Amino acid sequence: MAGLPRTADPRLLVGFDESDDAAVYKISDQVALIQTVDFFPPVVDDPYTFGQIAAVNALSDVYAMGGQPRLAMNLLAFPSCLPVEAVGEILAGGADKVAEAGAVIAGGHSIEDQEPKYGLCVTGFAHPDAILTNSGAREGDILVLTKALGTGILTTAAKAELLDEHAHHQMVALMTTLNKYAAEAAAPIRPHACTDITGFGLVGHAREMAQGSGCTLELWAGKVPVVPLALELALDGIIPAGAYRNRDFAQGDVELAGAVARERLDCLYDPQTAGGLLLSVAEDRAKELLDRLTDAGVAAAAIGQALPRGEKWLRIRP
Repeated sequence: MAGLPRTADPRLLVGFDESDDAAVYKISDQVALIQTVDFFPPVVDDPYTFGQIAAVNALSDVYAMGGQPRLAMNLLAFPSCLPVEAVGEILAGGADKVAEAGAVIAGGHSIEDQEPKYGLCVTGFAHPDAILTNSGAREGDILVLTKALGTGILTTAAKAELLDEHAHHQMVALMTTLNKYAAEAAAPIRPHACTDITGFGLVGHAREMAQGSGCTLELWAGKVPVVPLALELALDGIIPAGAYRNRDFAQGDVELAGAVARERLDCLYDPQTAGGLLLSVAEDRAKELLDRLTDAGVAAAAIGQALPRGEKWLRIRP
């Protein structure tokens, strides 16, 4: 948000002058309020599933900041030609995921628009000392990713009717899984930094973490979990426009330390919807974190390490 003034209010622990996932306001020495908002057009045809995905995506920002969602407000735009039943299904999908998160919906706002859009304004809470940001990674930290990449490629293929029923189900399962379980498993480990992987792709969000932390992040491309079909589709050139925009924006800060297959590299730039968490954790606690995530049913992987500041913010190895 270039051009906006920096706040001098000490109660605003994280504000718009940071490249972080949500704002954080200190209410007291024991309570910090986390505030975020997110909404977008449908990424799937089914209205109930769309509502679920949009809610998971919005709630994720609170988990990325180390908090627990507690209150949500609906944001809805819909055309007059959309059946009222479809509107109800969108809201029902969102409500079910908010309830799963342990939060409540307390109203919202709707407008008429030519294209349906849905999302949430979410309020969460945490102890001020438990707040996570994307700028706390330390040299030697191990980077852990809690969801496989590829949803941007898969949704692009779905729009072209290139996915079979199994592949579509796998895509939906990824995007409708709350980061609640990963965040709860990680909390006792006290990660040094965290962000969720969304529209900027893994490379874009890792770049923000590197810049905020003042160190170079090395990504191990071969260790990054990617939906196998997404790799196949990328090889065939089924890639969303957002991936190209992400590459154009970030590639000047990326060093390739070896030959990485182009389709895998494309997946690292793939814009995600309701993606997983990227956690930076002390090296001697990485195994414990991975074990806890596995016990929580989260398919996580160690995908890189924080290094001393190099010439580029990111280094990608095969």
